[in-house]
Amino acid sequence: MIWHKGKETFETIDDFCTDYVGFVYKITHNITGEMYIGKKILMHKRTRPPLKGYKRKRVSYVESDWKSYTGSNIVSKTWRVEECTREILELCENKTMMTYYEVKYQFNLNVLENDNYLNGNILGKFHKEKIRKFIENMK
Repeated sequence: MIWHKGKETFETIDDFCTDYVGFVYKITHNITGEMYIGKKILMHKRTRPPLKGYKRKRVSYVESDWKSYTGSNIVSKTWRVEECTREILELCENKTMMTYYEVKYQFNLNVLENDNYLNGNILGKFHKEKIRKFIENMK
């Protein structure tokens, strides 16, 4: 249940600096060699109804499932944590930078053109099937 960034390891929420909101990761399944690149937030915001006699909603923050997370892809969700190498590519201070770095790594590593990556699209706009058809038509 450990995440790695270089020689650093992250096992608890306290291992992260309080400035970080989340991270961009790469998970490799050691058995099949398949990989997935995505982003993960560390804390979720929970809004609850106000207490009796008050109007303001109550807000609390709950730790996400980042410790046991293996990706959002259908195939990667079936992987066991022990079978995976989980690498943090970037630690991010806000959600905008999480999205930016996720997309940057996905394009730089050609996840849509490489069969080893399970990513099916980038930002929901660039889809693996469409890119492959376009590349085949160009040949």
